[in-house]
Amino acid sequence: MLAIRRASSYIPAMGFWKDVSPKAAFSDFRGEWGNNPYRWRVLAVSIAATAGVMILAIPPDERVEPRPLPVTYITTFEDGRTEAEILASNLANQKRKEERQALLEKREELRKSLYRELGRATGLDVDAMEKEIAEQEAAEEAERQEQLDALQARREAQAETTSQQ
Repeated sequence: MLAIRRASSYIPAMGFWKDVSPKAAFSDFRGEWGNNPYRWRVLAVSIAATAGVMILAIPPDERVEPRPLPVTYITTFEDGRTEAEILASNLANQKRKEERQALLEKREELRKSLYRELGRATGLDVDAMEKEIAEQEAAEEAERQEQLDALQARREAQAETTSQQ
């Protein structure tokens, strides 16, 4: 009973962890590795033994690549639709897409106006910031267009070269 109550006083004094050091462990390993004439053989046997244990320990069914799962295709359109039905469906989908896009643009504009009001309330020059952002976007768009034009010119030159051959 005495040992249990006073364990906290003598266990830290034992000092096991004070002798453990990664630097010392590395230097010991380096010393032993350099002095061992059979080091490469020992390393090869160690790797082979580890691989052998892994091969024996891992079940055979885990070493085989699993079979691919069956694919089930879900069709949302009925077979045998006429061209008019397809066109009507596409137009309805396009209308929904445009309505959704308009709603997103409206929300984006509302968000921007709220941020403008917040910026003005905190003393920021919102108009100058918007002008700077517009200039940056215009510069990025011009650079993107320039890259597209250069790509198009290269493709045309390549097409001319191929047609001449």
